[in-house]
Amino acid sequence: MAESVVLDPVDLHLLRLLQNDARATYRDLAAQVGVAPSTCLDRVTRLRRAGVIIGHQLRLDPAKLGRGLEALLSVQVRPHRRELVGPFVERIRALPESRTVFHLTGPDDYLVHVAVADMADLQRLVIDEFTSRREVARVETRLIFQQWECGPLLPPAPPTAGAETG
Repeated sequence: MAESVVLDPVDLHLLRLLQNDARATYRDLAAQVGVAPSTCLDRVTRLRRAGVIIGHQLRLDPAKLGRGLEALLSVQVRPHRRELVGPFVERIRALPESRTVFHLTGPDDYLVHVAVADMADLQRLVIDEFTSRREVARVETRLIFQQWECGPLLPPAPPTAGAETG
């Protein structure tokens, strides 16, 4: 497990701002945080080197790209062995319909977020790319009606003084 990095209030403020707009300039960030642009650049560079900032992504609207139906596929793989799991995950990640793949504990081994054109496309994907694979024992499909982005990811708040540590 990766070690956490100690972040001060300026770092946290920068991370909050960058998660809301990764294209913000160092000058704009510095003005909002109250530091010099060079200090802002140094801090962001340090956060990248420490692995806190791991990249920048462009988010697209699946519906505008002809993929207006999204679903979560719960997948059970049997036998659940490393020599089958690696190639399965790489194949699923390579599918243009796949958005995210999660490896899980519990009765299902994977949760796959997919975006497809319509119900027929979803059926084709499930049958041709999932259930046709020998290692896939079961697929359960859940349609996504709506989704919301949540707030920025920040480290847990430190315990307050006098709080019980059960």
